[in-house]
Amino acid sequence: MVDTKITLSGLALDNPIIPASGTFGYGYEYAELYDINMLGSFSFKGTTKEPRFGNPTPRIAECSEGMINSVGLQNPGIEKVIEEELPKLKKCFSKKVIANISGFSIEEYVHCCEKIDGEKQVGLIEVNISCPNVHNGGMAFGTSPESAFEVTKAIKEITKKPVYMKLSPNVTDIVSIAKACEEAGADGLSLINTLLGMRIDLKTKKPVIANKMGGFSGRAIFPVALRMVYQVYEAVSIPIIGMGGISKAEDVIEMMLAGARAVQIGAENLVNPYICKQIIEDLPKTMEKYKIESLENIVGGAH
Repeated sequence: MVDTKITLSGLALDNPIIPASGTFGYGYEYAELYDINMLGSFSFKGTTKEPRFGNPTPRIAECSEGMINSVGLQNPGIEKVIEEELPKLKKCFSKKVIANISGFSIEEYVHCCEKIDGEKQVGLIEVNISCPNVHNGGMAFGTSPESAFEVTKAIKEITKKPVYMKLSPNVTDIVSIAKACEEAGADGLSLINTLLGMRIDLKTKKPVIANKMGGFSGRAIFPVALRMVYQVYEAVSIPIIGMGGISKAEDVIEMMLAGARAVQIGAENLVNPYICKQIIEDLPKTMEKYKIESLENIVGGAH
């Protein structure tokens, strides 16, 4: 009998499968399709202080083995999430959820993290530092070790729950940013967020997406994500949630061998809404095929 259980900073999960933020809403939409309590957990939609309508349309462009999106953090705001979304979620999901928090200033991150830290339903706080810092010319918080350190430290000073910093791959050296987050007190890391990409419509001769560029995700980015998880695992001692292009049970095992303790599945949910269920069901026989008795024992096994 194989063991799929893992732990993330004291949070026990039945399996390492976590739908990624922005691809699973607040859970209850998918609960109409299958019992989402089979998931390890899930990361809910990126939440900001104020409600956001998001970017102009079109926001989505298809491409080979992936997609590009520029949704722009559309969400109802932290107050509505706490007052309306979490109570609705509680009716269909009995486990702890991961709260994905975004912001455009350190003050906004601190405000949202402090609010969500008091919610019993939340097991981990995942902080997306790919947002543009409005007080620093629009550069994302996650593009320099200094700003990553600053936002991590500020959040850790006001939270009790484990904090995982979600890193952008659109940098020269992701390792230095990961180390800065660890030094500032981060409990763990999530990587990678989307790469930057674009498509051009041959009929109009113009970019497909209104914002011109967007986040490139899907199966095509898996080797890049795997490489970055491997590099970061070598440099830090805090747990990693790996993501980027995962579409089958074999990918989960590969990502864990690279150093991830758990994985998130993003774009594939939009192609096949049952993918997380299928991967969870496939995991035991895939583990048996590769003579793996416990997933806990293979984390970082490729090093």
